[in-house]
Amino acid sequence: MQTRELGKSGLKVSAIGLGCMGMSYHRGPAPDRSAMVALIGAAVARGVTFFDTAEVYGPFTNEELVGEALAPFRKDVVIATKFGHDLATGGLDSRPEHIRRSVEGSLKRLRVEAVDLYYQHRVDPNVPIEDVAGAVGELIAAGKVKHFGLSEPSAETIRRAHRVQPVAAVQSEYSLWWRAPEADVLPACESLGIGFVPFSPLGRGYLTGAIDETTTFGGNDNRVDLPRFTPEARKANRPMVDLLAAMGALKGATAAQVALGWLLAKKPWIVPIPGATRLDHFEENIAAASLALTPDDLERIEEAASKIAVQGDRYPPEVERLARR
Repeated sequence: MQTRELGKSGLKVSAIGLGCMGMSYHRGPAPDRSAMVALIGAAVARGVTFFDTAEVYGPFTNEELVGEALAPFRKDVVIATKFGHDLATGGLDSRPEHIRRSVEGSLKRLRVEAVDLYYQHRVDPNVPIEDVAGAVGELIAAGKVKHFGLSEPSAETIRRAHRVQPVAAVQSEYSLWWRAPEADVLPACESLGIGFVPFSPLGRGYLTGAIDETTTFGGNDNRVDLPRFTPEARKANRPMVDLLAAMGALKGATAAQVALGWLLAKKPWIVPIPGATRLDHFEENIAAASLALTPDDLERIEEAASKIAVQGDRYPPEVERLARR
């Protein structure tokens, strides 16, 4: 597995990471825990060194799972987790005192002495980002956190935070069917030397081609509430999957591998974190690190994608407002 540096942070990780959320949260009934521990171990054996979780996933159970699975490999991996939710109310809370409490819980659940990469999960409109950055900076000085990250911030928020405490990585949704970060977030990251970590790089599974308008989702699967996953939208958006599959046929790759390869080819400081709960899906994903898309390939993808109007918002309106603050 190739490695990449997240911007100019000095934090080096595998070119493709593993998003662990779906192992216990938001993707239907939680899979067998022992099987997920084994899958994480298999990821390490195959060269993956970057693992993503959050206290809100579960809540707490996903951090516990990741902590258990990675305990034997602690010196060889990078664990990212997130703070900023008020788990009692379901709202946001990035007050410095709350951050200090949150990190203690994450350290215990992850079985680590320091969090490698600590993201603010969502921007809290009630707390100046400078206060958030300052609080994480204090945790870094205390040896409890190594690097600071932001999830779904605006470019201006990134710049304001970075002036107080250098931001190592920004995590936001980014894929061929959700390209909003290209407008200003990616340019801000490039100018400041910040790594970029796309979550849902496979469009929450849609870009793999395994989901169509007849697919049903089980309980605890948040896709049932997403406008982009109505049966009508899934049918209308099929040309995007067909585009990826057509390129895959030329490259000896799957649609999922082309979707990930496109991200990897965009910038050398981009590290996608597709989720997986099955070993065959995981191995398919990481094989994308070896897929070489040429400039001509990228041009063909871009030209074809520009003619496809993706149907459906990614979140309901009230959730999208929260995500894009």
